[in-house]
Amino acid sequence: MAAITLFHGSDHVIKNPTLAQGKDTNDYGKGFYCTLLPEMAKEWACKQNTDGFVNEYRFCNAGLNVLNLLDGEHTVMNWIALLLQHRIFTINDAIAQDAKAYLIDNFSIDTSGYDVVVGYRADDSYFSYAQSFVHNALPLRSLSKALTLGKLGEQTVLVSEKAFGGLEFVKAEPVEKELYYPKFIARDANARQEYRTEIKGSRSYRDDIFVMDIIREEIGNDDPRIQRIVLK
Repeated sequence: MAAITLFHGSDHVIKNPTLAQGKDTNDYGKGFYCTLLPEMAKEWACKQNTDGFVNEYRFCNAGLNVLNLLDGEHTVMNWIALLLQHRIFTINDAIAQDAKAYLIDNFSIDTSGYDVVVGYRADDSYFSYAQSFVHNALPLRSLSKALTLGKLGEQTVLVSEKAFGGLEFVKAEPVEKELYYPKFIARDANARQEYRTEIKGSRSYRDDIFVMDIIREEIGNDDPRIQRIVLK
């Protein structure tokens, strides 16, 4: 396929990114996390309230194995299972412990055979929704709806050495925190506000599923009850 343009926000210029620089505790594990949207990258560059840089790359994924979690064949359950596998969750009760193990065993995807992962980015507000779901405090329908709020960022992640062979640095531009840190904060605040008004205002849980239901009824990835809720 034709090359695409990727952007990575950082507090420094990254001309030669490597897989080794990635952190195991990121959303999908070790990798180089990018976006197709330069404005999103600028917000990420200033997320610590410091000036930063948006690094631009030319990327060709021809011949690469791509896992696209947004292709309609995967669901929020696959996303949250990957988060549980890599991100550090607060697990403070037996339900959450059981939920973590069950979701990873039944919904996680082995990414070791892929070169690129495309999926949602779990910024603070969205990560808090995931934690609420794991603690049986948020039903599946609400979790799925939450991911449509606040203009959640989508990311393209290079997760293999082979993928880096298709990445070419183009340029880096400075980003001012005075402009983009407020935008970063506003995006998260907007997501939380929309959640409070559009989701928490609805108290009807009829035909909904909590994580405890998934465990007790041994619901799996292809169960029609999951599909009915997340695809509605």
